Amino acid sequence: MKPEPTKKQAKVLKFIEKYQFKNGASPTIKEMREHFEVKSDNSILKMVKALEIKGYLKKGDTPRSIKLLDSVRERMDTAKNIISIPVLSTIPAGGAAVSEETIIDRVEIGKDVFKKAEGSFALRVTGSSMEGAGIYEGDLVFAHSGIEPQNGDIVVALVDGGSTLKRLVKKDGKAYLKAENPGYEDIYPAESLEVQGVITGMVRNYM
Repeated sequence: MKPEPTKKQAKVLKFIEKYQFKNGASPTIKEMREHFEVKSDNSILKMVKALEIKGYLKKGDTPRSIKLLDSVRERMDTAKNIISIPVLSTIPAGGAAVSEETIIDRVEIGKDVFKKAEGSFALRVTGSSMEGAGIYEGDLVFAHSGIEPQNGDIVVALVDGGSTLKRLVKKDGKAYLKAENPGYEDIYPAESLEVQGVITGMVRNYM
């Protein structure tokens, strides 16, 4: 069993772990000294050496020679199967254009959830118009902008300039948006209806 690191050693180890995962390489002694705001390299070298003796890391002779920590290697292996999906604040006219202005967050999720991650985006549900379909306020829905919408699909659509989440209904050559709550009226476009994404999944936060 490894001896427990001291509080200072644990802080150095945590910094190395975060740095390695972010940069794919180890911090130099100088970078660690500057981060911890100490005057000399010696104190950092002593803690790194102590961590090496205790079995928490392995170090070579070059400035960035601390080998990848086991915890970092495991996280990187896991990350290969994780994708980052943008959560959009709004869907602008012209399609689900992802830009820094529209991204309010990102959610990480397993690749196996999506047949095709590229073109996927997420939106946080507001309102109760789709409760009959099991979609409630606060749910995070995933949509894909490259799927051809079919009759009956739940979609994100821009109708007469306003974005909404509804079920697409095609009838007699025309399309309208159906709410899944009797307290809401269906939406018939006066001028335009543009489907911007077909819903492919949903995540609910129970906390």
